[in-house]
Amino acid sequence: MRKPFSFVPAAPGHRDPFGYGDVLADQIVSAISLGSISVGERLPSEIELAAEFGVAVATLRKSLAILREHGIVETRRGRGGGTFVVSVPFPSEDEIRTYLARLTIVQIRDYGDEHMAIATGIARLACQRSYEQSIIELRHAADRILVAQTFAACSSADSRFHQQLAITSQSPRLLRNEMRLQSEILALKWSPAAAAASREETHKECLEIVDAIEARDAARAEQAIASSIKGTVYRLIDVKLTLDTIDQQ
Repeated sequence: MRKPFSFVPAAPGHRDPFGYGDVLADQIVSAISLGSISVGERLPSEIELAAEFGVAVATLRKSLAILREHGIVETRRGRGGGTFVVSVPFPSEDEIRTYLARLTIVQIRDYGDEHMAIATGIARLACQRSYEQSIIELRHAADRILVAQTFAACSSADSRFHQQLAITSQSPRLLRNEMRLQSEILALKWSPAAAAASREETHKECLEIVDAIEARDAARAEQAIASSIKGTVYRLIDVKLTLDTIDQQ
């Protein structure tokens, strides 16, 4: 199954933390942040990208111009030219606090409920459908989290691990849903202004999931991934309550 450079539809009411003032630019940035394409890689052609996002080429060009202004992509002319990713964005702490302030505790909890339903289903199928090479790839994906040096790199590596896990499940529908859910939570999960995930702890959680899948222990795999999601949700709710208390003072 090809890992897509993907249009990730947002859930109803979802607002992106990047906030470039352009819906398409935000969607492209979310796809880059999810690790669908890395720094130095070329984006699909304008015609291909416009078709994937379902917009006119002229609309796409306006959005790419915004991303060029922010130093996220650059366009090179001539042989071997095209539009290349030059940086992976990550919201500032102020942007994260503003984004989190707009969310309600019910929305955060509801996100956790949906993500656990999707992710545990992925884990269960991965236990049934994994093979030797897919286990190796999952371990490599987990190890990339440990060596990531920035919040953006940690976020991207984390996303790639969960995408690889969904690919191992061999369910395109679950993969698309996992990517959508990752687009909603990753910046909040890794920002020190929100859930402040730890590389070491996240790496340990991912290896526990891989070990369970290798052992074909579905109950253990589901428990490991549910525990990870619950931990993130609980930390976000705690930060949300703190921010609300400060705002009321």
